[in-house]
Amino acid sequence: MKASDDEKRIGIEVFYTDIDGIGGKLRSKPEDFRVVEIPKRISADEEGDYIILKVTSKNWETNHLVRELARKLGISRKRISFAGTKDRRALTTQLFSIYYPGKDLPEIKMKDVEIEFVCRSNKRIEIGDLIGNEFQIVIRDVRIGREKAKKSIEEINRELEQIGGFPNFYGFQRFGSLRPVTHLVGKEIVKGNFDKAVDIYLTYTTDKEEETSRLARERFSKERDISKALSYFPKHLNFELALLNELKKGRSGVDALQSLPKNLLMMFLYAYQSYLFNRILSERIRRDLPLGGAIEGDLIVPLTKYGEEDEIIPVTSRNIEKVNRMISVGKAVVTGAIVGYDTKFADGEMGEIERRIVEEESIDVRDFVVPEIPFLSSKGGRRPLVSKYTDFSYTFLDDTSILMKFSLRKGSYATSLLREFMKCKDIRNY
Repeated sequence: MKASDDEKRIGIEVFYTDIDGIGGKLRSKPEDFRVVEIPKRISADEEGDYIILKVTSKNWETNHLVRELARKLGISRKRISFAGTKDRRALTTQLFSIYYPGKDLPEIKMKDVEIEFVCRSNKRIEIGDLIGNEFQIVIRDVRIGREKAKKSIEEINRELEQIGGFPNFYGFQRFGSLRPVTHLVGKEIVKGNFDKAVDIYLTYTTDKEEETSRLARERFSKERDISKALSYFPKHLNFELALLNELKKGRSGVDALQSLPKNLLMMFLYAYQSYLFNRILSERIRRDLPLGGAIEGDLIVPLTKYGEEDEIIPVTSRNIEKVNRMISVGKAVVTGAIVGYDTKFADGEMGEIERRIVEEESIDVRDFVVPEIPFLSSKGGRRPLVSKYTDFSYTFLDDTSILMKFSLRKGSYATSLLREFMKCKDIRNY
């Protein structure tokens, strides 16, 4: 079954299951998409320099939430950290750490944000410091009837269980749901085209983007007048306005980019790596190569309670039976390349897929060394092709609304699971 054109733009070209989806729509309201972080254990210390907060927010993108928290506290946003970014159109609960030594945090009031003090700690929260996320998601406007919807859900779930999970695609949020631009910016950064990277971020738009933003980008693309653009770009486009202000000062593209938050810059590069991974996974599915089992040449990683280990094991004729036994009981998983300057590519047919896609992109792995912005350099790695989902259940709230509950490991996307069940043609339904 083929993906939509919107999905293909981010490298998701296929579905794994051929069973008709239930359709429907996510996020009719933010409360329909409930996400609760499953954190790693926090080391409490009454004398610690960091304050740990549990923050529940509705309709807030994580970077903007951090920016507003920093503004309210009158501190640099660099003093605030978190384990993982969350969807904007959602009700999310996650932990933040704030470097705030020696004094109590003042009361913070923000619209649609609840803040709860957890503890002080001597260690800040870093990206990735979580086990996973729990989801409660309502799918509305399911118009195929209860019995047909139930049959599709059961059959799709059964097929996914046979491979130990769902195709571990990077979801739309990685790229920008209505304006999938981050990977395009990342590609130009990797290729050293910093001026083009800035231009793409300012001007790239789609017909799904909100009208005032789309018109502003289209106008600037034609006029190229930075001073005028600063007057008509919508105020909520904070990062675009930051870039325009730097350009007005005569700064180069590479300097202008560095006015953006570090984690946003890193997201550009990660998004391009994610796009490449999505293409690799799509091609493996298209060739009907197994996801829930290994073939010779594959690279697998053992799994632990908290995720995959660093150890990478090549699959050979000598160990393939043992490897597939490990995979069948959930102790290992087949991986695909996260392309970087030190990526270890697979051998055999999987290795051919990985290398061919890199060649088609007209890049070299050495391009992932970015001397102009050193912290963006990425050595790459491997990512599981399949992500396990647990505690899965579904309930009909009424004839056209279904509540799905499940838990995912960190780094996996709920929308990548839900797309298998829904199979929508319009990306906006996710």
